[in-house]
Parts: sequence; structure tokens; C-alpha cells
Amino acid sequence: MNIVFMGPPGAGKGTQADYIVEQFGIPHISTGDAFRAAMKQGTELGKLAKQYVDAGKLVPDEVTIGIVRDRLQHEDCKQGFLLDGFPRTISQAEALDEIVASMGRRIDHVINLKVDRNNLLARLTGRRICRSCGATYHILFNPPKQEGICDKCGGELYQRSDDTEEKVGTRLDEYITKTAPLLDYYEKQGTLRHVNGEQDIQEVSAEISAILRGQKR
Repeated sequence: MNIVFMGPPGAGKGTQADYIVEQFGIPHISTGDAFRAAMKQGTELGKLAKQYVDAGKLVPDEVTIGIVRDRLQHEDCKQGFLLDGFPRTISQAEALDEIVASMGRRIDHVINLKVDRNNLLARLTGRRICRSCGATYHILFNPPKQEGICDKCGGELYQRSDDTEEKVGTRLDEYITKTAPLLDYYEKQGTLRHVNGEQDIQEVSAEISAILRGQKR
């Protein structure tokens, strides 16, 4: 099962990705993780990506696409994958279609988590992240058992510098502008499924599961 996960910052993609990985046994592949792995391994594409990252520049499409292509060739992707953070543009979506077609596969589902902008602002400004393992919490909706301490590894929780209301608003506007054409692209392909991300976490998980198991369209 090959899945593309979409949704604005703060929609809960990380939480739901953990659920999908557990339930369906496929790897969760984020662009950031793929970049870091390629750079750590010192692959040719990883070295190229590092040059752009170190210079504070955007990694060009051809490098990003190449890193994703290499990652999808790994053994753990044979039964499927969950892509998060890629594609971000029509050209990347077209490249992804070509990649999976060359593997004799296709994108089965595109899951888009929908959350109202005001709710996203509340979610993101209250978000806290573990410095050690990257687990995410929220001071109101999903607080840790002990304030400032990660439940999973005991690491320190912190607030991202770009989680202020002004910066969050800018990020949300940018996401909406850039991804609207991408949603249309997958809508036309018939693979796009919208999920109400404002429900309880368990209800969102159940709805996603029903879609992936073919019990809801």
C-alpha cells in the first residue's frame, strides 16, 4: 500500500503516521528524515543536499526527487510506504508517479487531513517537541504526564522558535497557496481522500483506517 500524507502544519500528521505504521507495517518516510539519512550515509545525492542545506538554500527538485527515489528502493518499502512532506509541487507529484510506475506500482491513497485555520493556530502555538526523540505534545490537547518532560524518552520538551502566532500564520498561508494545485492534481486522479482532522485522535485514526482498508470512500 503506497500512501501520500497531506495536511497543513499542526494537522496531526505525525500522530496519525505512527498509527498507520503500527497498523499496516509500512515505513513512514518524511523528506527531512530521507535528507538526513542520505547526508549521514554520504551518498552522492546526500552530499549535494548538504551543500544546499549548509548554505541555507532550498534543495532543488532534482536532488529531492533523487533522494526520494533512492529511499523507495529500500527493502522496507517492498510492501508499501507512507510519504510525508513529498510531493510539495505538481512537478514533484509527476516525478513520484514516474518513480512508482517504474517499480510497477502506483499511489493508492492520498490522505489529506483538514483542520480549520484558527484551530491550527491554537494547536501550533501550544506545541512542544522532544529534543531527543522528536515526539510532539500539546500543552492543552496532548500534554505530557510531567510538564516539560517527554513521556517516551525523558527528554526535554521545547517550543519551536517559529511557533509564534505571526510565523505560524505565514507558514499556513504559504502551505495553502502551494498545495491547493496539488490537491486538485490528486482529486483528478481519484486518489484523494479528505479526513476531518478536528475529531478526536482515535476517531481520525479510525476514519483513516477505514479508507485504507477499503471500508470508506
